[in-house]
Amino acid sequence: MSARLIIVGPPGAGKGTQAGRVAESFGVPAISTGDIFRKNVSEGTPLGVQAKAIMDAGNYVPDELTNELVKSRLAEADAAQGFLLDGYPRTVGQVEYLDALLAEQGTGIDAVVQLVADQDALVERLLKRAEEQGRSDDNEETIRRRQEVYTEQTAPIVAAYAERGLVVDVDGLGGIDEVGDRIQAALVSRGLTAGV
Repeated sequence: MSARLIIVGPPGAGKGTQAGRVAESFGVPAISTGDIFRKNVSEGTPLGVQAKAIMDAGNYVPDELTNELVKSRLAEADAAQGFLLDGYPRTVGQVEYLDALLAEQGTGIDAVVQLVADQDALVERLLKRAEEQGRSDDNEETIRRRQEVYTEQTAPIVAAYAERGLVVDVDGLGGIDEVGDRIQAALVSRGLTAGV
């Protein structure tokens, strides 16, 4: 069974944890753009050198370069039967690029899992985590600002996929297994069944 999935969710919703679990259950790689950047930079690939120079200057990596890095990663053998993208696409331009890239292969995105959660509950969760990890920079104001930025950036992407009926909303609050079970049930309702 192949599955081409995207996962989105606000900071604190456990997106990274769930991405790994969902990808494992479908037998596809969880592909995080952050990991792709770090890998290319550490290996000193031409794209990595370019990305590092941009990031070192404190700038965002432009769509063109991000798209090239993702294209390169999706061309690897383990992604042939599918993937779960985390952190990409981040712009409507990236959505269009991914559509075209997958269309060339005669495929498309199967579903976009959107973890939804009450903002106050997430802020509470992140404040608790910051306290446990001794991260004093994670105060309520910073956390709320990150939530706002996430919403502003993600809304147009989610809207683009929602128009096609690809978005499945899953309650992101609860235990790891509980949320994981909800995601699986939502994907099964879409006709996507895990192979593991």
